[in-house]
Amino acid sequence: MPRYNRIMSVPLIQPTRLGLYCAAGDFHIDPWRPVPRALITHAHADHARPGSGEYWGSHAGLGLMRRRLGPRAVLNGVHYRQALRFGPVTVSFHPAGHILGSAQIRVEHEGEVWVASGDYKRDPDPTCAAFEPVRCDTFITEATFALPVYRWPPVETVAADIHHWWRRNAANGRTTVLFSYALGKAQRLMAALPTERPGPIYLHGAVAPLTEDYREAGIALPDTHRVSEAPKDEDYASALVIAPPSAAGSTWMRRFRRPALGFASGWMRIRGNRRRRGYDRGFVISDHVDWPGLLQTIEDTGAREILTTHGRADELVRYLGEQGLQARPLATLYGDDGDSGEDG
Repeated sequence: MPRYNRIMSVPLIQPTRLGLYCAAGDFHIDPWRPVPRALITHAHADHARPGSGEYWGSHAGLGLMRRRLGPRAVLNGVHYRQALRFGPVTVSFHPAGHILGSAQIRVEHEGEVWVASGDYKRDPDPTCAAFEPVRCDTFITEATFALPVYRWPPVETVAADIHHWWRRNAANGRTTVLFSYALGKAQRLMAALPTERPGPIYLHGAVAPLTEDYREAGIALPDTHRVSEAPKDEDYASALVIAPPSAAGSTWMRRFRRPALGFASGWMRIRGNRRRRGYDRGFVISDHVDWPGLLQTIEDTGAREILTTHGRADELVRYLGEQGLQARPLATLYGDDGDSGEDG
């Protein structure tokens, strides 16, 4: 059984109407409503919401947080593994491997350690710091893809498949339109593509500024062009166009003649998802942990209690219980935002 905060007689981190709250340190983690002090795991909109008094996040993700939260937000940057004190509570941020600047938040009080992991992945990704397992008593984990069917192929294999598809489309005079989530996934895909390309890369307006934030953070990415700055008579026949899923079926797509449509997501692991969503190709690549990585992470933490949030939280609890582990679902509002909640 995990130890509990003896002074407050409540769990060290607990859900409230404002979000996950640490009473001993008087702060919230990824709150879903404005609070005086917010510790943020990463810049996706379901985890970084505007309106709080002050924010704490990793230095690497400050540019993205500024774009998300606005110019007036009070942001405090923290280096990975740097110890902070909030009253009697010690806090540190550790790489989560999800997107640029993503972090797990370690919370320690009177010898009790909790880790709120936010969203995370364990696959290699040159656009962000690699995931770092953190030992703890209680581990709060996402369960987005918490089913055995979700196992990710090597990213190099997926990138080669995308490149081959792009080359074939270019040879046939078709524009290659690849839908992916604007923050994190799009930049990871660009970094993974082979250096020899059949044509230029164009970015949707939702993807371009976030890509510039990555470049400003020192992440090497290929040259790109904004679709919005291209001439009206631009011929995109040999181009790769990267756009968010929300652009599919919109009037924005009318500028591309005979486009070939693809979607890069972990959801493409399920047979039939590509056809139901109307894509020509589906590519299995995710910025969330897959089933084997999820189980390995839980083992690596050594946690005696596992709290599961969003996705397949109940299924994961049942499985862990069958393995003799103490687990329960933790109700949150994570995963309800279009640019991250459906992100696979």
